[in-house]
Amino acid sequence: MQDTHNSAQLRALHNALISIVSVMNRPQNDEAMVRDAGIALDRALFPLLVGIERLGPIGVVDMADRIGRDYTTVSRQVAKLESLGLIARQASEKDRRVREAVILPKGKTMTDAVDEARARRAREIFATWEPGEFEDLVRLMGKFADGMERSAADALAAQNVQL
Repeated sequence: MQDTHNSAQLRALHNALISIVSVMNRPQNDEAMVRDAGIALDRALFPLLVGIERLGPIGVVDMADRIGRDYTTVSRQVAKLESLGLIARQASEKDRRVREAVILPKGKTMTDAVDEARARRAREIFATWEPGEFEDLVRLMGKFADGMERSAADALAAQNVQL
C-alpha cells in the first residue's frame, strides 16, 4: 500500500468501521432484528445467542472479551440462554476446567430466523450495487477480518510473553 494515500484512506476506513459497528451495536437495531425475525428473545441476549452459534463452542471469558462486556454479565446471560433451552454448556475439549457454550436446535432455529431477517435487510442495502461490487466487498472484508484476527492474536501473544 502506498504511504501517500495511507493516512486519509485509513481514516476513511476507520470512520466507515465506526459507522458500521455503531449501527450494529444500537439496541434499537437488535430489537428490530428480533422483531423482523419473529422470535421472542430479550434483545440483550440476542448478540450472545448469535455469537455462540457463530463462534461456539466458546467460553464465557472469550465471549465477554469479543463483545466488550463484563464476564459476570455475560455469565448471567449465558445462564439465561441455557435456562431457555437455546444453548448448552459443556466441558472444553482443550481444557476441562473451562465450560463452553454451544448452540442447541431451538437456538439454531432462532439464529436461522435472524439470518433470514438480516438477509432481507441486506438485499435492500445491496439492491443498487453491481454484482461485482458485492463480491469484492465480501472478499475484501474477509481478507481484512482475517488480518485483524491475526494482528489481535499476535498482540495478545506478545503481551503474554512480556508478562
